[in-house]
Amino acid sequence: MTHNRRDIIGLSAATLAASAIPAAAQEAKPRYGLIGQMLAAPGKRDDLVAILTAATGAMPGCLSYVVALDTSNPDAIWITEVWDSKDSHAASLKLPAVRAAIAKARPIIAGFPHSFETRPVAGV
Repeated sequence: MTHNRRDIIGLSAATLAASAIPAAAQEAKPRYGLIGQMLAAPGKRDDLVAILTAATGAMPGCLSYVVALDTSNPDAIWITEVWDSKDSHAASLKLPAVRAAIAKARPIIAGFPHSFETRPVAGV
């Protein structure tokens, strides 16, 4: 029960911190975010992670790109992205390194069961 209280207190603190940012400041720099689950072919998750993380160094406008292992599915990963704009994300898909990574990963991608667009307003 104490653990749940700490989670709630932490979430409340984060919410308060985010609300302390003036609305004008949040609106001045609208961000674009994506959160998605990707499935690898059985036994290929590590290979997929290696491909997705090798080509992420030079993506103009990318503020955050996180690849995380799903703890309940050994073939799933979650990707969380924050961009300075939706246009920057679209432009990244045309970069030669990103296109090469997509082509290399395509044969071992088994699906995209969940994906969400977001509008990040606060974070580190």
